[in-house]
Amino acid sequence: MSRLTEGTPAFRRANGALFAGGFVTFSILYAVQPLIPVFAQEFSISPAMGSLALSVTTASLAVSMLLLGSLSDSWGRKPIMVVSLFLSSLLAMVTAWSPNFSSLLLFRLLEGIILAGLPAVAMAYLGEEMAPSSLGAAMGLYISGNSIGGLAGRVLSGTLTDLLSWRMALATIGGISLLLSLWFWRALPPSNHFQPRRPDAKELLLSMGRHLKNPSLLRLFFVSFVLMGSFVTLFNYIGFHLLAPPYSLSHSIIGWLFLVYLTGSFSSAWMGREADRRGRKKVLWSGLAVMLVGAMFTLLSPLWCKVLGLALFTFGFFGSHSVASGWVGITAQTAKAQAASLYLFFYYAGSSVFGTLGGWFWSGFGWFGVTGLILFLILLSFPLTRPLSDKETAATK
Repeated sequence: MSRLTEGTPAFRRANGALFAGGFVTFSILYAVQPLIPVFAQEFSISPAMGSLALSVTTASLAVSMLLLGSLSDSWGRKPIMVVSLFLSSLLAMVTAWSPNFSSLLLFRLLEGIILAGLPAVAMAYLGEEMAPSSLGAAMGLYISGNSIGGLAGRVLSGTLTDLLSWRMALATIGGISLLLSLWFWRALPPSNHFQPRRPDAKELLLSMGRHLKNPSLLRLFFVSFVLMGSFVTLFNYIGFHLLAPPYSLSHSIIGWLFLVYLTGSFSSAWMGREADRRGRKKVLWSGLAVMLVGAMFTLLSPLWCKVLGLALFTFGFFGSHSVASGWVGITAQTAKAQAASLYLFFYYAGSSVFGTLGGWFWSGFGWFGVTGLILFLILLSFPLTRPLSDKETAATK
């Protein structure tokens, strides 16, 4: 059967379903981010400790994706994604009634293990089912669902926490996710180009080693590590910065600041298409430059400058992530699900490491310290990606 091409009904169904799947995954994953100051106050813990509500989830997510992405090579793409979405939605509602912070961390750790099923497999599904000429657009649309899901989770949790409580906020997000998971199950087309393979631990390790020895893939993996590390650090601690004087914003207003994610929804789809047309490295570097400018704007005192900085940073981040993740899907010639899992392992490892490390910079040096860490990580991406070439990509089209 022919692969899915942009503009066809099957392409729209597949991308609509994956948009919903990304929405569910990332609304659940990031719903706790605006609540880190709430956890720090309610449970009498430090900002760095409060950030573990997100960091333990991204850490377990990163490790689990290595296994689930490879298992999907044997079990199939759609079944793993469907089970992941249903179970993670139910667990989100259970997490809302955690009796203490230790229980909350345990539930969030389990949440990361279960959530891993969709992001570990979705990139492989797209790589197999989409025509190469439409892959950039498809990846961009999928990542748009990620960004809007992350936006919705943050806005809802911040707003409902002020109106009701953080527990009702998490329970509501879990209920909405359950309904969307049902729609995903019904709408996603089956994998027509999936070729099952028997599980082989030795071959798994060998293929993982081949990916890690591929210089181009390894550079993309490290780019994902520093990209996500800088992004999560910014949004983990901007809440502490804006809750304090002279801004003294409410949790609801801080939650609504995540509307800047709409810029990421646009940039991921647009820059994905531009990468197909103009070349991946050129577009990736443009996204990184926008992130640098955005981070520097947050150092200025006026509130509107900080909001503009968040919007620019988000625009650049999601566009860069769209380009880099699509590049992995094309560069990996075999075991694409495993390559995607490795990319996302580094991606969420960066979130866990720098998302918590940023708390020490916040406690020791304030917002200037947090921004300095972020700028260092972004600047590191330029020498990492300089040796990459679009020739390999062009040859596969």
